[in-house]
Amino acid sequence: MQSAENSPLPGVLDADLYQEICRLKSDYFFALDTKDWDRLRGVFHADARFEGFTFDGRGADDFVRGVSEWLRDMRTVHHGMMPDIRRVSPARIRGRWAMSDYLTWRDRDFVYKGFEIPGMYGVRGYGFYDEEYAQQDDGRWKISFMRLTRLWIDPLVGDYIDPPRYNVPAVDRNWLEPAWTEQVRALNEIAG
Repeated sequence: MQSAENSPLPGVLDADLYQEICRLKSDYFFALDTKDWDRLRGVFHADARFEGFTFDGRGADDFVRGVSEWLRDMRTVHHGMMPDIRRVSPARIRGRWAMSDYLTWRDRDFVYKGFEIPGMYGVRGYGFYDEEYAQQDDGRWKISFMRLTRLWIDPLVGDYIDPPRYNVPAVDRNWLEPAWTEQVRALNEIAG
């Protein structure tokens, strides 16, 4: 495998670092839709900056507080895809993720982004996340800047229907954790 330093493409990350950034963003989306606010807080630098959200601001704690209030009574699905991730300095990485989200709410008086549309019960949105990642003192990477841009927002209008309770498995928040724990245990055994 060719190292990032010898790559013909400037800013290319090695596979492990690329995967670490992808996992960080995956945790972000998972935490949003499962409303796991502690997990969401864990993907950000304490002084992270945010743009393009209803609750813009500086600082991870304020952002998580704002997003948790904003999404509290909504059903949400967030998807991120097609990442373009590049190193811009030894301790800084930038990325762009194509995104789509699906948000629904019961409150018929809810006004989204300043537009009051009769009968609107949700939106389907498309756009991008522009992000910057910074390495912490412990070597882990965290999101230090996040901007949400929108290409398109489709209002969902009509009669809101509560979906039936389908007989499907619930989300297992710890599904990936045993694999990680097992890998760490195996590495510790190898290290002696």
